[in-house]
Amino acid sequence: MNTFATIFLIVSLGYLLGRVTVRGISLGTSGILLVALVMGHFNFVVPAVAKNLGLVCFVTAVGVIAGPVFFENFRQKAIAYVVLGFLTIMLGAAICVFCIKVFGTPKALCVGLLNGALTSTPGLAAALEATGDPIASVGYGIAYPFGVLGVVLFVQVLPKLLGTNMAEEVKSLTARTASDKPKKMFGFEVDPFGYFAFGVAAFTGALIGAVKIPLPGGAQFSLGTSGGPLLTGLLVGFLNDKGFKCFDSHKETLNAIREFGLAMFLLGAGTEAGKGFVEVVRQYGWSLFFQGALMTLLPMILLFIVAKAFFRLSTLNALGSICGGMTSTPALGTLIAVAGSDAVTTAYAATYPVALVCVVLSSQFIAVLM
Repeated sequence: MNTFATIFLIVSLGYLLGRVTVRGISLGTSGILLVALVMGHFNFVVPAVAKNLGLVCFVTAVGVIAGPVFFENFRQKAIAYVVLGFLTIMLGAAICVFCIKVFGTPKALCVGLLNGALTSTPGLAAALEATGDPIASVGYGIAYPFGVLGVVLFVQVLPKLLGTNMAEEVKSLTARTASDKPKKMFGFEVDPFGYFAFGVAAFTGALIGAVKIPLPGGAQFSLGTSGGPLLTGLLVGFLNDKGFKCFDSHKETLNAIREFGLAMFLLGAGTEAGKGFVEVVRQYGWSLFFQGALMTLLPMILLFIVAKAFFRLSTLNALGSICGGMTSTPALGTLIAVAGSDAVTTAYAATYPVALVCVVLSSQFIAVLM
């Protein structure tokens, strides 16, 4: 089957699977991941550029959407977002070290599990570079499905269990009215749909993400394909809000790009993760799934408790922080659908950069020091 036929078959079947609803819970766009995993196991291949293009599209669109309120939100709750992002990754890293010591899981494989559980592609890249062992990719593939689906289901189930009033939650997050927004005063409009603003954010973000910063011990850090475009997207969205006509962007355009990007990312990541993990599971046992699940569930539960009990965040802000702390792109898409509002992206965008830095550094340190 040719590449284009494979891509559109996976997307079509994935959306059908995601439409299945049980007690109000569904996989949504993440249904693509499950179909892609099966297809990947049977050696269906999707070029890596599809996954990377999808990731850039998704995080750039999220950044531009969140930009108008991100900086004010972060200024008000900066300590909370920094602590939540840091705690999430540190707990996951502690569980990883525990699994290496107690279960005897090979270091490279376990660091791969950590990044799969936290759905962190930049972290996986750092682990591969630090360990020099391709088995890290297999660990990533084993833990990644639950890493995605666990958070996707968590952000749907928890509000139902808590009886969250979504309308009130969204209202509190979108208190700023249209009259608060400045008129477009500077420069000129480039195109009527906002593709120019998106293109500038994606281009500059890709350049910034490629910059590598040397660290002690020969390690390197970079924002990567996700962190760079997210930060420049936030800046472009902020400039648009401040009246720069050339950065005018339309919500409908950004929503379409965001959904397209998420679909491409999931099908690329799924087919990639579906290769080879059956053989590794046979060799090391089913405890690998248990270890990956621990790295997903415990940080997520602790993060929510800390967000509510110590920082008094609203439920939606807490869940947005969980998506950011877990670096979970698919879960953010689900949370937006659950909330029926893009307001949740601000908490994600505030927590995500902290978590991104921490997961890359912790992957390298575990690989080098353990």
